[in-house]
Amino acid sequence: MTKKTLVCSCNQTMPIDIVQIAKGMGVDSKNISLNNALCRQEVGTFIAASQGSDEIVLACTQEKRLFDEVASEQEKPLIAPIKFVNIRETGGWSADAKNAMPKIAALLAMASLPEPDSVNTVSYQSGGRVLLIGPGDAAIQWAERLSKNMSVGVLCTEKGSLPQLRDFPVYSGKIKNLKGYLGAFSVEWTQENPIDLELCTRCGACVDACPEDAIDLSYQIDLNKCKSHRSCVKACSAIGAINFDRVDTSRTDSWDLIFDLSKDPILKMSQPPQGYYAPKSDPLDQAIAASELMGMVGEFEKPKFFAYNDKVCAHGRNGKVGCSACVDVCSTKAIESQFRDGKGTVKVNPNLCMGCGACATVCPSGAMRYNYPSVPYQGQQVKVMAKAYQAAGAKLAPSLLLHSNGKGQELIQSLGRLAATDKANFKGMPAHLIPFGLHHSASTGMDLWLGSLAHGFAQVAILLSGEEAPEYQQALTTQVTVAQSMLEGLGYAKDSIVLLQADSAQALEKQFVALPAKAALCPAATFAFANEKRETLEAALEHLMLHGSIKVTAEKPLTLATGSPIGGVLVNKDACTLCMSCVGACPESALRDNPDAPQLSMIERNCVQCGLCVQTCPENALTLAPRLQTTEIRKKTVVLNETKPFHCVSCGKAFGTLKMVELMVGKLSLHAAFSGAATERLKMCSDCRVVDMMNKPNDNDVV
Repeated sequence: MTKKTLVCSCNQTMPIDIVQIAKGMGVDSKNISLNNALCRQEVGTFIAASQGSDEIVLACTQEKRLFDEVASEQEKPLIAPIKFVNIRETGGWSADAKNAMPKIAALLAMASLPEPDSVNTVSYQSGGRVLLIGPGDAAIQWAERLSKNMSVGVLCTEKGSLPQLRDFPVYSGKIKNLKGYLGAFSVEWTQENPIDLELCTRCGACVDACPEDAIDLSYQIDLNKCKSHRSCVKACSAIGAINFDRVDTSRTDSWDLIFDLSKDPILKMSQPPQGYYAPKSDPLDQAIAASELMGMVGEFEKPKFFAYNDKVCAHGRNGKVGCSACVDVCSTKAIESQFRDGKGTVKVNPNLCMGCGACATVCPSGAMRYNYPSVPYQGQQVKVMAKAYQAAGAKLAPSLLLHSNGKGQELIQSLGRLAATDKANFKGMPAHLIPFGLHHSASTGMDLWLGSLAHGFAQVAILLSGEEAPEYQQALTTQVTVAQSMLEGLGYAKDSIVLLQADSAQALEKQFVALPAKAALCPAATFAFANEKRETLEAALEHLMLHGSIKVTAEKPLTLATGSPIGGVLVNKDACTLCMSCVGACPESALRDNPDAPQLSMIERNCVQCGLCVQTCPENALTLAPRLQTTEIRKKTVVLNETKPFHCVSCGKAFGTLKMVELMVGKLSLHAAFSGAATERLKMCSDCRVVDMMNKPNDNDVV
């Protein structure tokens, strides 16, 4: 299927060179339609294009709604969805707009790619049952409003006057536990006041009977005023709602939605689960949250953002935790550790996952993979953009700006508008900087960053716009530091990968000043981005090592920053007994034994620096070494430690190492079965040891 590209200069506020753009895209300029008022006088051009069989790429995002409506009103339905591309705020509205044609060609070429493969979805079902938690007066007021459209309940954490009509259940107490997500929240609280509001009929008998005025229309006893006359208990004897000696104070219930009106939200995570609203005390925020709540009834779907392969997960072995990067970074608490038969894996609750992708970014083995979209698809986008940019006649290489489709995109658009209307103070986005929108700015890692540099980009910048959780900012800082240590050690500029922080268009403008146009780091690579993170990372490193000005040698490997997923293991040969516990603990088969000889070896390329070998070693003989060796060394099996085998003093069969036997003799020589002359049994294989014990029953044997 052919494609039709529609470009609009937005009333001639942007310089557009169709010939140069077409050259970059590798298409005939006749296939690109240049317009000046496509959303107004020239809308007929769009209508004509929508009636054909071509796919449409439309270089305008501001009027997306209008074009969708116009297309839906036509008799002939669209064959394929329209792809909208922003070339205005991202390049056309800037001080460097005349030089932005390669960038525009790159953006249009990327939009011309086929859609990524669809991903599985996660479902939610909400019946609209909402629990309001907080001070009684505020919670009851909102409950009365929401009860007209929803099924509500109130949990008063502070007393408030109860309505006379029992239109909805009211509880009191303190929250013990709140967990879950839209359609499946579980709430646990303690009933602390003697008056149980679930049983209370609000008859007022207790209020009238109390001599200390310790009970008001909240129907809760002020225990500071109460003198234990228990007149209220007598007044409520027929109902039984008052009990000063209540033992069972635990209460639980399930709800679809939570409206938390507490001054300090109950759930503290940076990204609370869907269906949980905590507007605090601000009336406007409360009104907005209430409005959203009323729309959360029915069935909902969202993408399943991740894929997990437990076979290569380095979380745990032999009951010990190795890598817990994904568990630590998840701000929604969607990932938890689990062990079975000593093997540790992680469990991800897809309903709690918000799609940040940070788990995949920090995962050293690639066991956790981001799928929205996949790295292979993003790699395809990167390669197409780099190729189109150069084909359009650019003199220097492009730089890549990774930003979120939320706040990050808003900042870019805001800066573009300022550059168009306030040219004296704003220059806008540089012509060499290509924006690359992401579901979340934390969803990419070293494999994509280094791969982009290897494929022709001069620089990769990750924009943090203030919407990211602290965990994600820290994770990205660590990952960027490791990547920078790799690049700097190979002779490339350290700032080839940088983090930008901006929460306003003004701040973003200042950040862009520090990103000048540069030449590519190296000739463009040809490898394809793979689903397996390690495969892409290895290919990118191999290409960058080949063209770096500083060469890694066997004598001088490149030392990397702490937290690197690349490295090896150092062995203290004096302490190592070659017990091979580390081999059994290694989840990536990086450490290996030799079935024919006492020998510990390693394939460094497989090592993910999880540290399980270090934790497992009974002699503390191992140390992690974050480093980058030559490609040849990293691929081959290298012997770390070896010794001659120890032979049984009885039958001559090899059954261990000299160091291991000496260690056993030192530790077990005082044992009754191996003391005195029987110490020689420790130098025997297991078969000969049993025979010797049977033949010499009087040698202090313990039977």
